[in-house]
Amino acid sequence: MTIPEDFDLKNYDYDLDPARIASRPAPGRGESRLLVLDRQGGDIQEARFENIDQYLEPGSLLVVNNSKVLPARLMGRKESSGAVEFLLLTPLPLISPARENGEKKARVECLVRASRRPRPGDWIYFAENVRFRLTKELAQGRAMGDLFWTGDLGDYFVRFGHVPLPPYIKRQDEPQDVQRYQTVYADPDKQGSVAAPTAGMHFTPQLRQRLEDMGCMWAEVCLYVGYGTFSPVKSKDIRQHVMHPEYIEVGLQAARSIRSAQVEGRKVVAVGTTTVRTLESVCRMRGRVEPFTGWTDLYIYPGFRFEAVDQLITNFHLPKSSLLIMVSAFTGRQKIFYSYKYARDEGFRFFSYGDAMFIK
Repeated sequence: MTIPEDFDLKNYDYDLDPARIASRPAPGRGESRLLVLDRQGGDIQEARFENIDQYLEPGSLLVVNNSKVLPARLMGRKESSGAVEFLLLTPLPLISPARENGEKKARVECLVRASRRPRPGDWIYFAENVRFRLTKELAQGRAMGDLFWTGDLGDYFVRFGHVPLPPYIKRQDEPQDVQRYQTVYADPDKQGSVAAPTAGMHFTPQLRQRLEDMGCMWAEVCLYVGYGTFSPVKSKDIRQHVMHPEYIEVGLQAARSIRSAQVEGRKVVAVGTTTVRTLESVCRMRGRVEPFTGWTDLYIYPGFRFEAVDQLITNFHLPKSSLLIMVSAFTGRQKIFYSYKYARDEGFRFFSYGDAMFIK
C-alpha cells in the first residue's frame, strides 16, 4: 500500500555534512545565528539570535521549559569487574525512596551499556557503595531495577555523574558542558532531564531583560526530557511510531498567563518542542491549558491541530526524528525542508549546540 507523502518516513530524511554536527566547540551563549521563517508565506530572513526582539511582537508570551539537566550518566562495574555505563532515566523529583537496612532504595528506569549486557538479577556497583540491581529488561536498551544509596541522590550525581550529551556528539563531556548544556532559567527543583531543552540555551539574562522591557512576558512549564528525544522514528509509516512517555507539569500561574494571552490576542511563543508537547498535551487532555501534572505520550505529526502555540523557537533537528516531524506538522513539511536546505547551504549549525529557528 502506498503511504501518503506526509506520512512516509523517507520524506523526513536529509543529508548533512558531518562538519555541521555540533561536536565542535559550542558558540558562546547568545552568539547563535537565527533563521526566521514566516510559515504563512514561506519567506526566510537571517539574523543573530540576540536580535530576536526585532521579530517578536510586543506583549508576546514566551513559554519555556524550566527542566534542569542532571549529570545522569554513571560509570560502574559488574560483579565480574566488567565496565558498565548507566544512565538514569527516572526524573529525580519522581524518585520516592524507601528505607532498607540504613540505606535508601527506589525502583528506577535506566539505560545500561556494557560489552556483555547485564541480565535480571545482576548487580552494578558505583563509587561510595551506590549499587543497582537489574530486575527487568525493557525495550530500546532500557531496564528497570532497584537503586541503593545513602545521602542525597542529586548531590551524588552532581559529584560523580557525567553530562548525558547527545549520542551524535562524539566526545566525552567536559567541565564547560555542565553549564553550557543547560538553560539560564533551569530550576534546581526541576532537575532530572537527560537532555537539555536546547532552544532555550540561546537565551542570556540580558536578552531576557530586553524582551521584558519591550513588553514580552514569560511563563514556565516543565517537561522532564527523556530518552525518547534521541529515539529515531523507524516505522516506514510515521503514524505507527509510539512515543516514550515523559512527565510534564503546568502550574496555575503559567496556565493563567497562557489563557490571558489567548483571550487578549497576544502571541503564545513556545521556546522549544518540549514546550509545544507540554502545552498541546494539556489541551488534548483538558480541553484548554489548565494546571496539570502527569505523563504524556502525545505524538505530533502532520494533520495535528495546534490549540495553544502560535509561534515557535527551536533548533534544527535530526533526520527521521519525532522533533523534525513535529515542526513539519507546525509549519508544513515542504517549508521546513526548504528552510533546512537554506540553512545547510548557508552554514548554519545543526542540533543541540547549533543555531536556532524562529517560526512565526
